[in-house]
Amino acid sequence: MQDELDEPVGRSLEDYWAIALRRRWWILLPLFLVWAAAWGVSWLLPSIYESEALILVEQQKVPDQYVVPNVTANLQGRLQSMSQQILSRTRLQATIDRFHLYPQTRGISGLLKSEDPVERMRDDIKIELVDAPGRPGELTAFKMHYSTVSPELARQVNSELTTLFIDENLKAQTQLSENTTAFLEKELEDARANMAAQEAKVASFKARHLGELPSQLESNVQILSGLQSQLQNTQRTLDSARQQKLYLESLQQQYQSAQASFGSSSDDSKGAAPHTIEQELLDLKVQLRGLQSRYTDEHPDIVSLKEKIAKAEALKKQNESEMAETQKEPQAANGVDPASIEQVQHGAPSSMMQVESQLKANQLEIANDDRREKDLDAEISAYQGRLNLTPETEQELINISRGYDESKSNYDSLLQKQMQSQLATSLEQRQQGEQFRIIDPPSLPEKPSAPNRLLFSLGGLFVGALLGLGLAFGLDLLDVRVRQEKDLEGIVPARVLVGIPRLRTPRENGLVVLRWWTELGAAMALVVLIVLGNLYAFYKG
Repeated sequence: MQDELDEPVGRSLEDYWAIALRRRWWILLPLFLVWAAAWGVSWLLPSIYESEALILVEQQKVPDQYVVPNVTANLQGRLQSMSQQILSRTRLQATIDRFHLYPQTRGISGLLKSEDPVERMRDDIKIELVDAPGRPGELTAFKMHYSTVSPELARQVNSELTTLFIDENLKAQTQLSENTTAFLEKELEDARANMAAQEAKVASFKARHLGELPSQLESNVQILSGLQSQLQNTQRTLDSARQQKLYLESLQQQYQSAQASFGSSSDDSKGAAPHTIEQELLDLKVQLRGLQSRYTDEHPDIVSLKEKIAKAEALKKQNESEMAETQKEPQAANGVDPASIEQVQHGAPSSMMQVESQLKANQLEIANDDRREKDLDAEISAYQGRLNLTPETEQELINISRGYDESKSNYDSLLQKQMQSQLATSLEQRQQGEQFRIIDPPSLPEKPSAPNRLLFSLGGLFVGALLGLGLAFGLDLLDVRVRQEKDLEGIVPARVLVGIPRLRTPRENGLVVLRWWTELGAAMALVVLIVLGNLYAFYKG
């Protein structure tokens, strides 16, 4: 029996509903009071309005295939760099002073927020990166947010910040492009000086080895071949001159012998000279036939031999005529006729003088040919030396030219890059390159972005409901009363046989009804206030 009395009695939904009805004001009043407190506090906090602007990163208007940009920093890196410059203390302080932002505040708001206006402005500025549609990670735009206590002020300051970003981007792009161009120009000057130094080395080497250069090999070979041909011609001319000298010397000796033998024996004078001339003439004709078998009639050696043969034949005829004249008259038995001797003595000197004159001219020609031969030998030796030194000179020139070729290649590469960089810089200066363009200008906020008064209101309702329900059920647990038949079953072992209801007088019934309607009206008023307050917070922010 005692165990049955100690068993706890379970509660149903009806029991909880009954508790809520009994403790309805313990639920409604805390709920309303907490909500009203949260709602009121939300309206005591200052309203913060946020202005938003959308800035598009516009690509350069000239295709990359025509002008290659010389600034390749990505958007995110550039925004970080520009943010550090624009959000610097100097620039933000200038903006704060211009718009009279962040005056000194006292009280709770002054304690909750930093006293440094620059830090407060940095907290109020937000930059949101926007990805390209369908291409995550590729940034094509960004949003600029600024929050302050006035909607018009928020728009003005956000417009100022947006302008700073656009101007800073244009300035940074132009500055980076100009710096790149200036750097390339400096490198180009150094490369030009280096190339000039290498070119001077090559020119100095070519000047020292003039005539031994590989580029002059073909001309040296041609000149050497020409010199060798000239040497051969000179040698042939010299041989001919020497033969003519022998011939003239023999004629001179013949004339001298003939002149000496006219006084002693006429037979010796009749056959000596013609025999020698005929032998010389025969030798010349043999040489002529040998040369004609190898050369044409216009060859200089053949022409020279023909002239010598003609002279020899003329001399032979002259001798024959002279000897025929001397034989017309009888000679004395013991000597030569005095008239013949006189004729030979008068005719021989003229021929002797002619032969001696030709002999002197021949000797002068031989001396000139000897000197010409020596000069040609010296020139041939010099050109052969040049040809022998050409491989060594070519290797040295390759070693020297290698530095020049590298310098020229580096110079050409830098020149091309510098020209491309100048085009890109000109493009930036004309604002035709990549730049920022405002798509959505800074907005004029209609509702405050903070505090979220609707959220405050709903939070107050939630906290008030929890507090009211806690108080209601806590008080009900502390208030031990028998209110229903099943409450008595857990206390008394006997069963309840009869229940006596509460009997009220008509006046008490009227008071109960009045009280009910009063409570209902009060509850409806509280609910209406809560609903209106939430709606106001929703529409007014």
